[in-house]
Amino acid sequence: MRDRSVPDFTDVAIPVRSRGQELVIAGSSTEPSGLRPDVIWLHANGFNARTYRNTLAPLGDRLKVLAIDQRGHGRTPQAAEAGGKRDALDMRDDLLALLDVVAPDRSVILAGHSLGGCVSLLAAGEAPQRVRALALFDPVILSQAATSAARSGTGFAISESPLVQKARGRRREFASRAEAFETYRRRSIFATWPEQAVRDYIETGFRDLASGGVELSCAPEWEAANFAAHGHDIWTAMSAITAPVRIYRADQGSTCSIVQASEFPRPAGQVEVSTVPGATHFLPIERPDLVRQALLDIETTPPGR
Repeated sequence: MRDRSVPDFTDVAIPVRSRGQELVIAGSSTEPSGLRPDVIWLHANGFNARTYRNTLAPLGDRLKVLAIDQRGHGRTPQAAEAGGKRDALDMRDDLLALLDVVAPDRSVILAGHSLGGCVSLLAAGEAPQRVRALALFDPVILSQAATSAARSGTGFAISESPLVQKARGRRREFASRAEAFETYRRRSIFATWPEQAVRDYIETGFRDLASGGVELSCAPEWEAANFAAHGHDIWTAMSAITAPVRIYRADQGSTCSIVQASEFPRPAGQVEVSTVPGATHFLPIERPDLVRQALLDIETTPPGR
């Protein structure tokens, strides 16, 4: 049962045209239409917008927050074959297409967790004038050396990493969401999550089957492809960003190679990097108070140069 003490999101579905095809981007919004948001939130790989309801919905009386399901997650179609995926530029282009619809005449704050942070950076680098600030929570930023190796196909075989193999072998179907919840809440990666956050993830992280069971909304092969796809040049994208950037890194097992502001390819005065004590990669779930304050603070930050 959903925790009614937390303000709810409104489900939205926004048609866009991305990469020459029609795509309906689904998500959740603190404002019923999802239009003219102050903040667009992008989730981590394998998760979905509603996962962050407990973190983001309480901001509804201060900020218009639109949390989206990236393609192949939640209620947004995959719209591409997993086998051909080499980078995160498809999701970048979806986000830019969404901006054309929901914020055609204004800049917005992009905020993201893990993969969502990476996609936010790629979009801000491609269209810096569309972004007024970025708030990123343990974004996936490989080192420059690892990025070069991934783009050239040399060095560590990301496609065969344990993370990719585990995603590829993930159990796809359950008899019900209740069974999925009982299974997931015992897994170590959810150990630091409030119970309701696991329930929120499962609500749109699974879809109903005609047989009466449920299956993962994010197909295991799509999740694995996203983990392996690092062919984008995130360092060049970061060098083009003009908006203020705030990065909050996990203290344990961070996916962000940037430890201090001077490592970001921008003037340090426009960039802040903080490592959150005790936080794991799932810090937006573990520390909703920090995320809410970060978004409120950056909303009042003067735009970049």
